[in-house]
Amino acid sequence: MPDPVAALAPDVRPQGGGELTYFGLSVYDGFYWSAARSFTVGQPFALDLHYHRSLKGAGIAERSIDEIRKLGVGSADEHARWLGAMQRLFPDVRKGDRLTGVNVPGRGATFFHNGAAIGEIADPGFARAFFGIWLDPKTSRPDFRKLLLGER
Repeated sequence: MPDPVAALAPDVRPQGGGELTYFGLSVYDGFYWSAARSFTVGQPFALDLHYHRSLKGAGIAERSIDEIRKLGVGSADEHARWLGAMQRLFPDVRKGDRLTGVNVPGRGATFFHNGAAIGEIADPGFARAFFGIWLDPKTSRPDFRKLLLGER
């Protein structure tokens, strides 16, 4: 992990990872870094995504809020606030780019693009909802969750 990420999530190690595909197209490789395989927002961890294709940051934000809604987490007001924050923060990505999100317990989520800090969404509820897209037991992609947690 890049040094700034490691500073926010000390003592983490890779627990698992794998490729996420969408209708047979490779979107990214994801890796879960944590002190434990379990998902808990009470401990620091990092989710590291290595993109295989170009995507617009606004599209990443919109897809993220759609997945959060599917989880049934947050209110309509929170969804609107979180979507705006992600749209302002998430950059467009190209093939080979890396986005890393770090859960900072009690504070929220800090994001990095190719190892450089791009900002923070200081809302623990957002962090729980956002990382739940991949790590919550109710995720729409339980197969990918198992890969991230090293269960498969």
